[in-house]
Amino acid sequence: MHVAKKEIEVRYAETDQMGVVYHANYLIWMELGRTKLIQDLGFTYAGMEAQGIIAPVIDLDISYKKPLKYGETAMVHTWIEEYNGMKSVYGYEIYTPTGELAVQATSSHVCVHKETFRPVKFRKLFPDWHEAYEKAKK
Repeated sequence: MHVAKKEIEVRYAETDQMGVVYHANYLIWMELGRTKLIQDLGFTYAGMEAQGIIAPVIDLDISYKKPLKYGETAMVHTWIEEYNGMKSVYGYEIYTPTGELAVQATSSHVCVHKETFRPVKFRKLFPDWHEAYEKAKK
């Protein structure tokens, strides 16, 4: 299993009135983690989009364990939790600077044609990417 790691510096704009990271910002960090994972495997999401394919989120599960604050550095770990040739489920753990688990999450995605939103068989359309996912998944 390949785990991508992405360091994030918590910016002031990402915090709420209580001085902790606003919960929705973790979704952005998860996207950064997915992008890093895809890059680690030798591909780009932009390359897929250029071919008219997008991968919307169809399900999200997130559990907040410990707050992160402005000035701290978060570490996002991302991996392929499940993959079946059409649907990808990514796993995430986001850690505090002291290595404590702050967030645990999964997001599910299905690739679709950008114009019609009809699902595509990822394994047929992107065979190299499919092979890389098969090797990298949990």
